[in-house]
Amino acid sequence: MCRHLAYLGPPRTLHDLLYAAPHSLHVQSWAPRMQRYGTVNADGFGVGWYPPEDGPAEPLRYRRAMPVWGDASFADAARAIASGCVVAAVRDATVGFGSEESGAQPFRADRLLFSHNGAVEDDEALTAAFAAPPPRGVLDARAPLDSAPLFAHTVRLWRDSQNLSETLATVVREARKHSGGRYNLLASDGHTLAATAAGDTLFTLREPDGGVFLASEPFDDAPGWREVPQDSVVAATGERTEVRPID
Repeated sequence: MCRHLAYLGPPRTLHDLLYAAPHSLHVQSWAPRMQRYGTVNADGFGVGWYPPEDGPAEPLRYRRAMPVWGDASFADAARAIASGCVVAAVRDATVGFGSEESGAQPFRADRLLFSHNGAVEDDEALTAAFAAPPPRGVLDARAPLDSAPLFAHTVRLWRDSQNLSETLATVVREARKHSGGRYNLLASDGHTLAATAAGDTLFTLREPDGGVFLASEPFDDAPGWREVPQDSVVAATGERTEVRPID
């Protein structure tokens, strides 16, 4: 339903991360190579990034309710914005939900950035279980789409534990009790990346300079890409990448 990507490592420009590679997230918006559901990701896009330590405490974000290929101004601005931690997504909206900007991910709360690649089969059941009351001060948890209750529950658990990978694994386990669906979740707190492979593809790449990527699909043909097994959760820091079963 979507394609998403996260990066942690030495600062790189958003243009380098999202546009430069031969099968970049920009290209995946109209020509994904491994997308199992849907064909194009034209219902919006977003990118969140963490500023330097002396900058704002929370991540910054840019979202639009349009295809990323239609925003030439952002492509120019992306050349001037650099960060050592980025989460980005291009959206193919779930049937029945609109394509307004509030549905473009990543979502944001405190220092958390979050993206959901997938679809919920019983949105009403999941909303009843996770959405009320919404987490304090988190407007994105009220967005009109099936990812919002997943984000609401993620924020609650993460605020209590600060353990990002265990939070995502718990959200998937508990979501499955209420509804079938595809629950590929991706998140960062600025220091760690975490993601689940739960219904769609997920890959990891660790580069020689210490940079690490988690992505729905490879953005190039480098030999270092590794596919994450289904029903797994990944935690990645600057030093190592760990994969373990969700259950």
